[in-house]
Amino acid sequence: MVKLFDYKNTIFGDTSIAYEQGPEQAFKRASDQATDQTKPGLVFLCGFKSDLTGTKAQAVADWADTNHYANLRFDYFGHGQSSGEFEAGTLSGWREEVSTVLEALTDGPQILVGSSFGGFMASLAAIDMPNKVVGLILIAPAFDMTERLMRAGMSQAQTRELERDGKFMHGTEYDSEGYPITQALLADGLQHCILEKPIPIHQPVHILHGQKDDAVPWALSLEFSKICESENIQLQFFKNGDHRLSSPLQIDALLKTISLMVSDLADHD
Repeated sequence: MVKLFDYKNTIFGDTSIAYEQGPEQAFKRASDQATDQTKPGLVFLCGFKSDLTGTKAQAVADWADTNHYANLRFDYFGHGQSSGEFEAGTLSGWREEVSTVLEALTDGPQILVGSSFGGFMASLAAIDMPNKVVGLILIAPAFDMTERLMRAGMSQAQTRELERDGKFMHGTEYDSEGYPITQALLADGLQHCILEKPIPIHQPVHILHGQKDDAVPWALSLEFSKICESENIQLQFFKNGDHRLSSPLQIDALLKTISLMVSDLADHD
């Protein structure tokens, strides 16, 4: 059983949920008194090795609070203030975790806002919980991350390291020290690839992606849009945008995208 750790108040919540991989889950959400329960909630899913305190997560939470929308953000297993060893994480575990957290901590329909790895996780959640997830806003989504980005980008030295040690260190311009990528993570990731066949997502999808993104090629978003079954997919590319998309202009575009989606969903109720 996992105790849900309320990051804002630094106390343990009373609720327990079944989750195999760790005893404590850090989260932060608006109080019930501050929200309009007739509106869909907003859930922010952070990137790989990121946490709920990031710039975009905070901007979405501030927008939700100002406009009286329920909002939730949380740290995955092995991330931020949640317990567990990052190296022990797998896509299967994180995917199940997202569904479990949505079920335990949200009421009614939800719009998922996912950044990078979080965009991939949000897409999987839309497949797993089509009645719960009513819309997706994806920021540089890292679809099929373990295959398209990690395995495909391995150097010969990393390949030898993986064969010898069962893991290799993966560094980026955003994390100079790098982090371990395990054989178990790569093998498990094969079960969760979605770009090889029509994607059974029918909710509205809005994607924002920088065309100078060196971590997740913007072509992945185009590929996704061609095979996703949703009839409402909107793509917004930033000519000089990098992977973070966290400049004031880009944050403003994200918040306008949220406003557009909630307006469109209200019009179709």
